[in-house]
Amino acid sequence: MRKCAGKKKWISFIGSVEEQDGEVKKMVGLISIIVGVVGVGAIISGIRIVRPVERGLIERLGKYNRFATAGFNFVIPLVEKIVKVNVTEQLVNAEQQEIITNDNLNAIVDAQVYFKVKAEEENVKNSQYNVFNVENQIVNLARTTLRNVIGTLSLKEANSQRNRINKELFTTLRDETKSWGIEIVRTELKEIKPPQDVQETMNKVVKAQNEKVAAIDFATA
Repeated sequence: MRKCAGKKKWISFIGSVEEQDGEVKKMVGLISIIVGVVGVGAIISGIRIVRPVERGLIERLGKYNRFATAGFNFVIPLVEKIVKVNVTEQLVNAEQQEIITNDNLNAIVDAQVYFKVKAEEENVKNSQYNVFNVENQIVNLARTTLRNVIGTLSLKEANSQRNRINKELFTTLRDETKSWGIEIVRTELKEIKPPQDVQETMNKVVKAQNEKVAAIDFATA
């Protein structure tokens, strides 16, 4: 009887061990699956696609690490991030502003600036690390340049020397933005509009001149 009881206890012990071993294997299997899923998720979340019209700056813990060209790129989640920069030609409006001309008249001036970030690594870095908000800086610089140039001209001179104003605007922007990693493609002076009362006076003068010429032609005929 004692041998039978001992045998039953041994069998029960072995069964308990096997059961525990099975639970451990299940737990290990579950952990392996979770780790695998997390790993795959981390890999997928680290994939970054840079378009042909972009370049990327990969930063690791807030410090520049490497350059990303068009195509597939990988960043380490939570450790690295990518800053994408458009390298195609872009347009910014210098916004309308009132400028006092040399003959003390208020002219409303508007201009446009076309620029692009150069695609080379050093230039892309400069566009992000040497200047804060390239577009906003270009607008402010263009507005300041227009005030300086047109402020030395009379309203009549400003209207007749648009090419000169445009050239000076382009040259100043090109020279002042050399360290920004960008290229000023072209500038366009859209309009120089005089005050309403001045415009009306100019229209009357033109009308009077036309009427005078017509009267002379009629008298001659």
